[in-house]
Amino acid sequence: MKNKRFLIVLAAFVFAAAVFAVAWSRRPAAEPVPGARKLKIVTTLFPLYDMAGAIGAGKAEVSLLLLPGVEPHSYEPKPGDIVRINEADIFIYTGGSMEPWAEDLIKSVSNKGLTVLNAGLGVTLMRGTGTGPAEPENAPDPHIWLDLDNAGVMAGNILAALENKDPSNKDLYQRAAAAYRGRLAALDTAYKTGLSACRTKEIIYGGHYAFGYLARRYGLKYLAAQGLSPDSEPTARDLVALVEQVKKDKIKFVFYEELTSPRIAEAITGETGAKMLLLNAAHNVSRDQMERGVSFFDILQSDLDNLREGLECR
Repeated sequence: MKNKRFLIVLAAFVFAAAVFAVAWSRRPAAEPVPGARKLKIVTTLFPLYDMAGAIGAGKAEVSLLLLPGVEPHSYEPKPGDIVRINEADIFIYTGGSMEPWAEDLIKSVSNKGLTVLNAGLGVTLMRGTGTGPAEPENAPDPHIWLDLDNAGVMAGNILAALENKDPSNKDLYQRAAAAYRGRLAALDTAYKTGLSACRTKEIIYGGHYAFGYLARRYGLKYLAAQGLSPDSEPTARDLVALVEQVKKDKIKFVFYEELTSPRIAEAITGETGAKMLLLNAAHNVSRDQMERGVSFFDILQSDLDNLREGLECR
């Protein structure tokens, strides 16, 4: 009798345990702990992606609007881009001069809680003097991140946006931003030291006019084959002028740009016997670079190495 009663109790316990297990397996997923959800940040250009990722310090999910390998000047937004921005907490772009298409996208966004950040706020845009073959006449140069002081301003703007959106992690963001700015300062010192004693200070660039800020900061002369957009075509006179300049000054290296055909640099080196070196303005990265985790600092360090070789620096 006792055994029978024990078996009945045991069976009831097993049944109850089974019901509980099924109920537990079917329960809704636990809601995230308040404050634990990562900020969603969408950026337009690679320098912004790198800055936001570093300053976000693991508390932000940062994505790049451009697909790897896409040149941003002539980028045409897709309907899916609006969806991505609508789902974000923060959208970061460089400014209307660099990404006019970004301002059109913003007008289509319905997310009232979205923070839209122009990371170039507070930066004074350079304007061309028109003295070089393709130097723009009084046009604003949007490649502001290639002056490392400007990059520091951009990082500060991104920090302010993160602090405002997620004040609970303010101290973390501040520490990460301070570390990022420290790396910018160290790289700036490396550029000043590394380019202080060179045989030539002349950059001949077979690409669009992207390095005006960098040239000004480090006292270099910069001649580009194209204007501010890679779509601009150099005239025959422009190319002849660059070829003559290379020959006259015995320039041994001509620089070419990332993510576009190097045909212009190839044409100049074909006429002069000079060699080619990459000078990457860091607008975007290739798919391989993205997969390898290449950073903004990696790109600018490679540029410094190539500038030192191309300008024959000691």
